[in-house]
Amino acid sequence: MIKKLVVSCVLMVVATACIPSYKFNGAALDYNVYKTVSFGDFPIRAALVYPPLQQLFQNKLIDMVSQQTRLRTIDGANSDLRLEGEITNYALSPQAVGEDAYATLTRLTITVHIKYTDNRNAALSSDFTVSAYRDFDSSQLLTDVQDDLCNQITTELADLIFNQTFGNW
Repeated sequence: MIKKLVVSCVLMVVATACIPSYKFNGAALDYNVYKTVSFGDFPIRAALVYPPLQQLFQNKLIDMVSQQTRLRTIDGANSDLRLEGEITNYALSPQAVGEDAYATLTRLTITVHIKYTDNRNAALSSDFTVSAYRDFDSSQLLTDVQDDLCNQITTELADLIFNQTFGNW
């Protein structure tokens, strides 16, 4: 009986010790090398301008990096990593046409150009563009849905940028 109890205890210890542990925050950084990150401004360079978009986007990106990494945010370009860029597109386009030849669905698209600088390993620095969109019923005014759509789109953009830079995807 004691032998079975000892064997059971050993099996439980071995079984729990062999459980792999994964952290799905997407960050693939060596924190012995990278300690700081800085962010530049993201001015709106699109033909159509929604003024709160710049601050909303910057806050989403900074929040995502601070919540999903151990990097310390500092001011200036003397950081280990730096993100900067511009919002290059904020556009509406019709997506579906009804029988009366009017659009029934409209798409809001936001595009951001990113300059990612890795001051520790220049080979990992990159320039790239990401884009995201949301469709809404054309019977709604943009001013009525704009805040919610921009919130959703900027969350997706921040996620795409995080994965392409800090996630090393």
